[in-house]
Amino acid sequence: MRALSAHFGSRFVIMKQISILTPADLATAYQIEQASHAFPWTEKTFASNQGDRYLNFKLSIGQEMAGFAITQIVLDEATLFNIAIDPQYQRQGYGRLLLEHLIEQLEARNIVTLWLEVRASNARAIALYESLGFNEVSVRRNYYPSANGREDAIMMALPMA
Repeated sequence: MRALSAHFGSRFVIMKQISILTPADLATAYQIEQASHAFPWTEKTFASNQGDRYLNFKLSIGQEMAGFAITQIVLDEATLFNIAIDPQYQRQGYGRLLLEHLIEQLEARNIVTLWLEVRASNARAIALYESLGFNEVSVRRNYYPSANGREDAIMMALPMA
């Protein structure tokens, strides 16, 4: 568990904490997923992405879950399957904070590459991933459903070794 605090002005401190996402957290994570994504995962998908092969974290602000990251580990590689920050906390650096924590934890486990897919239209996420060292490696054409039919997925990788 990682406890963090940040000062905003001189009036108050907001406590942030990153800890393991547990089965008890899935209902709240699912609510964040629905609020954050136009085409959210199902509850069944959340339940199936838990267990020994996964390293899943939640970000809490005070007593409230503000986001999560779901990552699968296979041998010396990891894949970030899903990350979401509650819309009320977006654009405040919390996604970066969660990703930096995930990367630190994966490095400690000697993971050599972190993979992810991102919608081609998600320019904010792509910019964040690139700022953390991810590189585009491929495109999956017409991979994601979208309001206009289908959308490409950008495959990105972060070399860690």
